[in-house]
Amino acid sequence: MSKNVQVRLDRRRGGVLLHPTSLPSRYGIGDLGPVAADFLHFLARARQSLWQVLPLGPTGFGDSPYASPSAFAGNPLLISPEPLVEQGFLVEDELAELAELPTDHVDFGRLWPLKTQALKTAFARARETLRPRLTEFRQTHAAWLEDFALFSALKDQLGRTWTDWEPALRARDPGALAQARDALSERIEYVAFCQFVFASQWAAVRAEASALGIAIVGDIPVFVAHDSADVWANQHLFKLDERGLPLVVAGVPPDYFSATGQLWGNPLYDWEAMARAGYAWWVTRFRHLLELVDFVRIDHFRGFEAAWEVPAGATTAVDGAWVKGPGSAAFEAIGAAFGGSQPPVIAEDLGVITDEVRALLQATGFPGMKVLQFAFGGDSHNPYLPHNYRDPNCVVYTGTHDNDATCGWYASASESERAAVRRYTGTDGSQISRDLIRLALSSTANTAIVPLQDVLDLGTEARMNTPGQPESNWAWRVQVDQLDDGPADRLAEMTTTYGRSQTDQ
Repeated sequence: MSKNVQVRLDRRRGGVLLHPTSLPSRYGIGDLGPVAADFLHFLARARQSLWQVLPLGPTGFGDSPYASPSAFAGNPLLISPEPLVEQGFLVEDELAELAELPTDHVDFGRLWPLKTQALKTAFARARETLRPRLTEFRQTHAAWLEDFALFSALKDQLGRTWTDWEPALRARDPGALAQARDALSERIEYVAFCQFVFASQWAAVRAEASALGIAIVGDIPVFVAHDSADVWANQHLFKLDERGLPLVVAGVPPDYFSATGQLWGNPLYDWEAMARAGYAWWVTRFRHLLELVDFVRIDHFRGFEAAWEVPAGATTAVDGAWVKGPGSAAFEAIGAAFGGSQPPVIAEDLGVITDEVRALLQATGFPGMKVLQFAFGGDSHNPYLPHNYRDPNCVVYTGTHDNDATCGWYASASESERAAVRRYTGTDGSQISRDLIRLALSSTANTAIVPLQDVLDLGTEARMNTPGQPESNWAWRVQVDQLDDGPADRLAEMTTTYGRSQTDQ
């Protein structure tokens, strides 16, 4: 964890939500180079003290950062070419095709092969120069990196889900693994190189953030992808059959986002096996992420209390059932590993929330989430309305990465909902993003985080993700000219007015 940034959410703070892929780099996707530093200075001008990101791992199905092949690895697509050029590992001419990619969205289909080729070129030039540092990096992170690198090399060679590999590899026979490591040594080294470069560039981003007084909020999805190094390397910790296929999969029941629920398809944990191991895998996961960020948002926190288990093979999540999770036992083990105190966590407690989930949240002391876009579809007792925030230990959002931008949400809301917004804010709704930002910042919640789309008054065209929609997600990017002084100064003024500025602390 950063030594220069106070890692508590017990005072008034303001922050902005933006995933690095949405930054305006010149090479097809936001990355960890100069554009990340520029964005941090935008946040500093806006007097924000938090930058919230989505999971930083490699993307998986549907280009989703929540479907990663690793709970520990960094996303190679986030590697910035500029430092590699400065180090002499790439030349500008080799980036020409990347520079021709769209700037207003990420075209993942075109980006992947072009970025991979650039990284392989850099690897070929850098491997001997960086070998001592790369060797040290591999040794330091061997607990997860060696499995991930081998898994990635095997996927690259075989092109199939790990459950379709030959039985010896699927079952992780030591002899078969040793043989594969020998045969695929160069591919394995390339994967490790990408992780080394990612870690180095992210460390530079962290250092810049810390120098500006900005803490970073990371994200832990409760569940992991089935076709991942994590499940392959830890099959005994998941509910799988003898071939490694899931017996049940994760989802959520019908809700605000979908009438048939959401069928995520992730395998579910064998919590009894996790408990017998002292929840060591979870402890390691938290420890690793808190080397990268200052706070951890637990996506789908309620999965620790109970998970919606759907029979494998189901086509919707309707026929699932709630099955108990570990509850406080997991967090007691994690807290013990952190010296008796819980790590700095934000609990995503949205969706179907029961008294048991509320009790778990209270027992942990983690701040939960309040989303203003959910506040106006009921009466004055709606828990997302700011006057109902009984405890300041919470985080208020105008919306999240799963919501439409506030302008788009308001335009598509019912007239009764829009009228409720206008009555509550005392405005005419013509500047709805700014109205909800003001509502969030003025609330009693200790922490207020606003998606950049709302800071910039953008609409549905800037939506990051639509749950239940498998395509056209995660691709939005901000433009350079949108990150000008006007929105930053406007946000700074409101942030200062409501006592959330860094200079107010």
